[in-house]
Amino acid sequence: MKMKKIVLVVLVLLGTSVVFEGSVPAAMLSGGRGSAPVVLQPTGAVLWELIKKADYKNKYKAWPGKTSFCESKEPHGALVTTYVNMPAFMSIAGKKGMLTAGSIVITENYSSDKKLQNVTVMQKIPAYNPAAGDWLWAKYAPDGKIEAEGKVDECIKCHSEKKDNDFIFSGPLK
Repeated sequence: MKMKKIVLVVLVLLGTSVVFEGSVPAAMLSGGRGSAPVVLQPTGAVLWELIKKADYKNKYKAWPGKTSFCESKEPHGALVTTYVNMPAFMSIAGKKGMLTAGSIVITENYSSDKKLQNVTVMQKIPAYNPAAGDWLWAKYAPDGKIEAEGKVDECIKCHSEKKDNDFIFSGPLK
C-alpha cells in the first residue's frame, strides 16, 4: 500500500494523469499508444497524500471573499478556514454554478479558541456518486488519521441542503 501512495505522489508531481476507477468508461482505460493510465480507487488515504504533497496551506487559495477563521457551525466547529485548488477557484470565480471535476475544497475546522479540531475535504470525481454531486468526502484528525471517507452519509445528508449550490455551504457558485 505504501508503494502505491509513493507512485501516486510521484505521478501527481510529474503531472501524469491519474484515473480513478469508475470515473471513465472502461473502454477509455485501454493502453492505446504509450502506457496505460494508472487506475486507483478514490480513498481518503490517497486524497490526504495528494493535498499534503500539494502543500495546500501555501499553494491553494482561500475561498474567494473568505478570510481565515470565519464563523461556522457544527459539525465543522466554531471557526473554519477554507482552501480550494485551482480548478475549484476558477469555477467559483467564473460563477459556473458548480465546481468542475478535479475540484478540491479543504475546510480546517477550529474550536472557538482557534485550536484545530479536524480537516474536512471534498473532492469532485466524475461519476463517483452522481446522487451526491460526485463528491468524495473525507474527515481527518489534525494528524491526518482518517475519521470518515468516501460516500459519507452524515456529510451527504447535511450538504444535500445545498444541493442547488453543488452541495457547497462556503459561498454561492452563481
